[in-house]
Amino acid sequence: MGLKSDKWIREKSLGDEMITPFCEEQIGKGVISYGLSSYGYDIRVGREFKIFTNVNSTLVDPKNFDEGNVVDLEADVAIIPPNSFALARTVEYFKMPDNVLAICLGKSTYARCGIIVNVTPFEPGFEGHITIEISNTTPLPAKIYANEGIAQVLFLEGDEACEITYADKRGKYQAQKGITLPRILE
Repeated sequence: MGLKSDKWIREKSLGDEMITPFCEEQIGKGVISYGLSSYGYDIRVGREFKIFTNVNSTLVDPKNFDEGNVVDLEADVAIIPPNSFALARTVEYFKMPDNVLAICLGKSTYARCGIIVNVTPFEPGFEGHITIEISNTTPLPAKIYANEGIAQVLFLEGDEACEITYADKRGKYQAQKGITLPRILE
């Protein structure tokens, strides 16, 4: 399994539309950086957020998620309350090759502010926007800047093809657009 370079990421994104829209260079002046890097791609967070709230004092249940647990926000800046959490989505839409797994790690600029980004792996054959989990671990409100970098994606090519891709098994988040809340298969 090999880590893929900027050349490979560019070829897959421009030829096979693996990442759309695709930024061929790393943009970083005056913003939290995003775009192509040496061995990865820095993704941007979109303008839509679902910020967790305890106003309704409901239970957080991944099998039966209550949308009353979140407040919708569309803005250029989101404020995440202290010790709270938000969901967002990438600006970019991904179409993962059948022999590639991607791992996403938070950017150091946010990590140094106590903001942790969690994204599960992008499985082979997955297609869609990426739902991003953003935790504010601090006792203070935290700003998240839309249309700027939030995390870096690393692409790992398998040394052999997998038997069943995410698309083959009709994964529950396949072709998701926007922010997708937790769901289970019925």
